[in-house]
Amino acid sequence: MTAYELLLISGGSGVGKTTVAWEVSSALQEKSTAHCLIEGDYMDQIHPAPAGDPHRTAITERNIAAVWSNYAALGHHRLLYTNTVSILEEPMIRRAMGGRTSRVTCVLLTAEEATVRQRLAQREIGSQLPAHIERSLKKARRLDEAAPPGTVRIPTDGRSVQDIATRVLEAAGW
Repeated sequence: MTAYELLLISGGSGVGKTTVAWEVSSALQEKSTAHCLIEGDYMDQIHPAPAGDPHRTAITERNIAAVWSNYAALGHHRLLYTNTVSILEEPMIRRAMGGRTSRVTCVLLTAEEATVRQRLAQREIGSQLPAHIERSLKKARRLDEAAPPGTVRIPTDGRSVQDIATRVLEAAGW
């Protein structure tokens, strides 16, 4: 039975999770390293939330399991998964992968408040910008406090996406 490797990229909105994940994927492609990328934000986009699952955790797990089973059936064993709170959801993601993960790397991307405000102001043009910024900062504090032991923290302020992706790959040993 193949053991799977899991790389979780987490962080508040505006730290660069999705951009960094795509850059990590690109770097792995350049090295011909087989891997799969799941952007977790798309695993629970359903309204209304399913009955009995107000935080959408169960539907997220089912969707990850469905997508991962397709990747695993093709022989893949490395999953790069990004979502704001992915490092806090490691047990659920491991279950979705069939419980056969041999190595899990948790990465928490961070950014100073000024950086987060500036990045979010560039992409959030509607009336919800102030609320989005506050949610992001609150979530970042929660992640910093609740991150599991061994989580690799990588600041993204003033660094290139390529530099951050290189650091993520070093942390994962990929």
